[in-house]
Amino acid sequence: MAGTGFRAELRRKGGRGGYLFQKYCKHGSVKKRIRKNTDDALPYRLQPDAGSWQLPLAFLSRNPVLAAASHSTNTTNTTNTTNTTNTTNTTNTTNTTNTTTPNMDRIPEIESFLRHGDRSLALRRMLDLSFDAGDDALLAQAVAWSRRYRKAIGEEGAEVPSSFYNEAEALLQRLRSLQGPAPAPVNLLTAEAIAKTYPRSRFSLQPLSLQVASGAIIGIVGENGNGKTTLLRALAGQLDTDAGGITYSQLPGADAYRIKQYLAFIPQRIPRWYGLLKDNLHFSAALSGFTGKENELMVDFMLERLLLADYAHLTWNQISSGYRTRFEIARILLQRPSLLLLDEPLANLDIIAQQTILTDLRYMAKSYRHPMGVVLSSQQLHEVEKIADTVLFIRQGACLYRTGEAEVAAGAVVEVETEAGRAVLEAALAGQDVTIQFNGGYYTLTAARQSMQELLLLLLNSGLSITYFRDITHSTKRFFRARS
Repeated sequence: MAGTGFRAELRRKGGRGGYLFQKYCKHGSVKKRIRKNTDDALPYRLQPDAGSWQLPLAFLSRNPVLAAASHSTNTTNTTNTTNTTNTTNTTNTTNTTNTTTPNMDRIPEIESFLRHGDRSLALRRMLDLSFDAGDDALLAQAVAWSRRYRKAIGEEGAEVPSSFYNEAEALLQRLRSLQGPAPAPVNLLTAEAIAKTYPRSRFSLQPLSLQVASGAIIGIVGENGNGKTTLLRALAGQLDTDAGGITYSQLPGADAYRIKQYLAFIPQRIPRWYGLLKDNLHFSAALSGFTGKENELMVDFMLERLLLADYAHLTWNQISSGYRTRFEIARILLQRPSLLLLDEPLANLDIIAQQTILTDLRYMAKSYRHPMGVVLSSQQLHEVEKIADTVLFIRQGACLYRTGEAEVAAGAVVEVETEAGRAVLEAALAGQDVTIQFNGGYYTLTAARQSMQELLLLLLNSGLSITYFRDITHSTKRFFRARS
């Protein structure tokens, strides 16, 4: 199979990852070996294996570039009788035949969504619960239900078919029959006084400590250029720290390869990918050990779950930056990381998409089947604070505040926007121990004694016209100030 035979085999498999595999072959040692000895091309084929994706061990043993990425694929039991993927990360081992119990508190939530016409939310939550159940047949039923609904309402003015609610009740009935305890949170990462200095720019990440548990979401907020990305890259093992240490609690004696399997880092600038969106997801699922029908099911689940189904057969150039972000999250979730790090994931999303992605991340982090810790940075303070368990505010490389620590001494801190001038506002608050600061379009009022309600009453009783009012007493927003 020398020369053209190898390329022909890749093209034949092109519909299921061959094109992507060619992308790897255009770089580094793989291409050099092919040029050096074309007779050696035979072991480099993608093995059909009844439609599943397998990278031959003979190939991987000679090509460490792909061996690291494909380790879990080649340690998978291809008989698929137990569907257990044996990776070096024991915490990422998933048994899809053993059913786990979804959070039964979520079933009434889904019922409420259906009752009030919030069908999109009901669909996503139902898919989450079906995934958590660990029953492939149930998950396939939920995916098919979601697909039928999406196609039924595809035309403008189309009505929701009556079968939609009947199928929803059938799914909920199956979910109600499942019983069992919720998984207990486990510590995933501990960072102790880590610090990093860039001598040329003279910027330093000051000593910072942090713990991340499964199911927890931690938000990192702060102005641009203050160390958020540096912190995330250090946690991801991409930067060596100058002081302190990071312990991956479920990986004793971990090396760089095991850390890469243990966690996933999504940068703000997502790397370009080639080929069709769906083919890329199939390829990513294959590298994570999903083969055959299981591969198809997991990809279909991600397409429906992250609202990517309508874009499955499009390329990088044909989708918006927001959907590229959704794709990257889907691709990473197929790898089943224990810890997910995201740098500004909301930067390319509109306000509705931001809220959708954040709530989805919260549900996925608290999954019963595969809980994970999430650390994300963002400028969207209010949206992040709604879903994060802990929020850290970083300024000039130092963590100035984190939720749960001592609150500010002020009675209240609020934002106010008014058409009246500053003099009128000062007159309305005359005699009150309140400081006023203008922050580009609105005023920040900091009261020493008054509560938020008392401040609002003072302003209203003065006859002041208020167009915007927000309580930021317990928000990191109070640390942001306009530059003078």
